[in-house]
Amino acid sequence: MEMKQVLEALKKGNKSSALAMTGNMFIAVTEFIAGVLSGSGAMFAAAMHSLGDAVNQGFIFMGSVLSQKKPSKRFPNGFESLNHIFSIIAALVVLTMAFETIHEGCHLIKHPSEPRSGLIMNVLILILNLVIDGFVLIKAMKEINQDARVTGKGFSLVIESFKNVSKATPPTRFVFYEDLVSVTSALLALIAVVITSSTNIHIVDGVFTVSIGLLMLGVSLRVAYDNIVELIGSSPLMNDQYHE
Repeated sequence: MEMKQVLEALKKGNKSSALAMTGNMFIAVTEFIAGVLSGSGAMFAAAMHSLGDAVNQGFIFMGSVLSQKKPSKRFPNGFESLNHIFSIIAALVVLTMAFETIHEGCHLIKHPSEPRSGLIMNVLILILNLVIDGFVLIKAMKEINQDARVTGKGFSLVIESFKNVSKATPPTRFVFYEDLVSVTSALLALIAVVITSSTNIHIVDGVFTVSIGLLMLGVSLRVAYDNIVELIGSSPLMNDQYHE
């Protein structure tokens, strides 16, 4: 594509994924620094998830851009399937980081460590995480409702987005699932940081770290499954066989 076409394609790329990529990269850097300074496993897990989100949203955004290419002689059915392919790749990245997070959580359960200083810093960073991911999640919910051609404000916006998530485009659906887990992970990490800093129950850090890893595992498998099913269903060969 020419430069003008590239710029036009970038403008039409999935906005939720671009916003999520930028926000999560910033969050990941701050969480990693906080995790190193405080020794919090939950902060490490949150940072891993934010980094995975940033990388994944980059894949998703590129998929949404490349899928807009016009059909060619070699690919007469167009490039819409790239959305599904990039979503599957992104899910595999999350899957890898999920296992790493679970491994770290198991280590902290077996060998709980007393957190170092940095409670206020960790709390502020996690609140910032909640604000940024919450904003992206709301935007994804609005895009889901837009794709499903339904309207909703306030609490009905949330209800309608959950009901119609299957009707959203693959990039928007991935952002929705990922940021839903991001918000939950930040809440769990915030609870873990407060408990381990104010009590002697340090094993909570490992338990919540494993919990975050399991959430990442669940969303990666769900996203991969949904996109594999849709990719197979959109295959011209499968459609021809079905109509026969």
